[in-house]
Amino acid sequence: MIDSVTDKEILAAYRLIAAKEGVFVEPSSAAGLAGLIKYKKAGKLPKDKVIVITVTGHGLKDIPYALESARKPVVVPVNVKAAAKALGLS
Repeated sequence: MIDSVTDKEILAAYRLIAAKEGVFVEPSSAAGLAGLIKYKKAGKLPKDKVIVITVTGHGLKDIPYALESARKPVVVPVNVKAAAKALGLS
């Protein structure tokens, strides 16, 4: 099957895979996930099947986009209690 996804869908998938899985891919590598999300929303995914998406690009190939779309870092004092609080552990 061949289909298309928008840049907006690709960048949403790029952010999703980084946030949920900790995988930092380049945007073009998130296109497969974007397509899967598109088909899930449209109710077009097969039932009881395993779906594999290969992501081959590394996010360090596109650092400017990663930096401009990233949240501001949380600055935590060098202190065990402060670090635990920032992590929601206290």
